[in-house]
Amino acid sequence: MIPSQDKRSGSSSLRVAYCGLLCALALIFSYIEVLIPFNIGIPGVKLGIANLVIIVALYLFDWRYAMGINLVRVLVSGLLFTGMFSALYSLAGALLSMTVMVLLKKTGLFSVTGISIAGGVTHNLGQILVASALVSSLNMFAYFPVLIFSGVASGAVIGIVAFFIIRRLSKV
Repeated sequence: MIPSQDKRSGSSSLRVAYCGLLCALALIFSYIEVLIPFNIGIPGVKLGIANLVIIVALYLFDWRYAMGINLVRVLVSGLLFTGMFSALYSLAGALLSMTVMVLLKKTGLFSVTGISIAGGVTHNLGQILVASALVSSLNMFAYFPVLIFSGVASGAVIGIVAFFIIRRLSKV
């Protein structure tokens, strides 16, 4: 049973258990991405399969659970796989994209795929903002058009897959 559909007014222990499972799944996806980078020769471009878990969590749980899963994933994967410097970039992107996705979802005007695309683009924007601040140069934004394209492409793929997962889990 999906926690948001729990007839007993939503068991918090059940939600915590699901969130733990989703954190583990997001970490597994992060590890897979480290092992098999999908950058097609372009630095900074990733498919972002761990974000699939975040989008699904955003639709099946309260936004705070999705944010918690996202933060745990970023920090733990930074400690285990990519290093804390990389986690700083990822954290900036995660916080900005999560904020945008939550706000867009609340409007009710966007599809799962649209919200995922916005999340992908704003994740890249957050990373460019941090990189620009660290090197004290706005020249980093010259690379942003490439990251916009990759954010739209990966956000669309993740959003489409998330749509079908959410639809399937909503029927359970």
